[in-house]
Amino acid sequence: MITRFISDLHLSENRPDITGLFVSFLRGEARESDALYILGDLFDYWIGDDDLRPFHLHIIQELKNVVESGVPVYFMAGNRDFLIGKKFAELTGITILPDPTVVDLYGTPTLLLHGDTLCTQDEGYQKFRKTIRNPLLLGILTKLPLSWRRKVAQKLRANSKSQQNLSAEQLAMMDATEEAVVQAFESHKVERMIHGHTHQPDIHEHPLSEGKTGLRIVLGDWYEQGSILELTADTFILRNEPFSEDED
Repeated sequence: MITRFISDLHLSENRPDITGLFVSFLRGEARESDALYILGDLFDYWIGDDDLRPFHLHIIQELKNVVESGVPVYFMAGNRDFLIGKKFAELTGITILPDPTVVDLYGTPTLLLHGDTLCTQDEGYQKFRKTIRNPLLLGILTKLPLSWRRKVAQKLRANSKSQQNLSAEQLAMMDATEEAVVQAFESHKVERMIHGHTHQPDIHEHPLSEGKTGLRIVLGDWYEQGSILELTADTFILRNEPFSEDED
């Protein structure tokens, strides 16, 4: 059988092509999996489990259908949807995982992360992450009116879009660092890691202590096509899934 991994879909009402491909995936091959792992940024932004607009209810129902088909779905929050909580989990039936988490995949301990904590050169973002994830601040944020939270999310999205035309040097600064990656491998005593966030799908090998080698699999985003990791007991493939003209 196959375990599948996805991340960085950034679902929104403005991108029906992404939503259509995701729904097709959930209704098809996702149900032929041992398990489905979503490693963050499922939504372009999530301002709280009380924001149950029709679009969100549609995604919730599709996820619930996968779970009810007998396939466990695991979710790890990203930097866009860290406010997904217990109510969302109850409505969908998914299991929320802390970041990071080590899971046994066909006998191999594997470290799962969203990936943003590995980008340690981006000091501005790391400070912002630490502040915004403060439980006290989160408690205040979730009690604000939905309209206020939407404005905050829109401002953050605008700031994110303004960073899309960065130089190669700036983009490198926002990537995972070798030091952080090796430290994650060593501290969790694993030799395989899977994460998203950087939108740079690839397979990396990292020299570790005692002559070991760490295998790091980076998932891709869904902006131009779907990106799916299929992993079995013996092998894996990181593949793209093109958009179809029929996606809606």
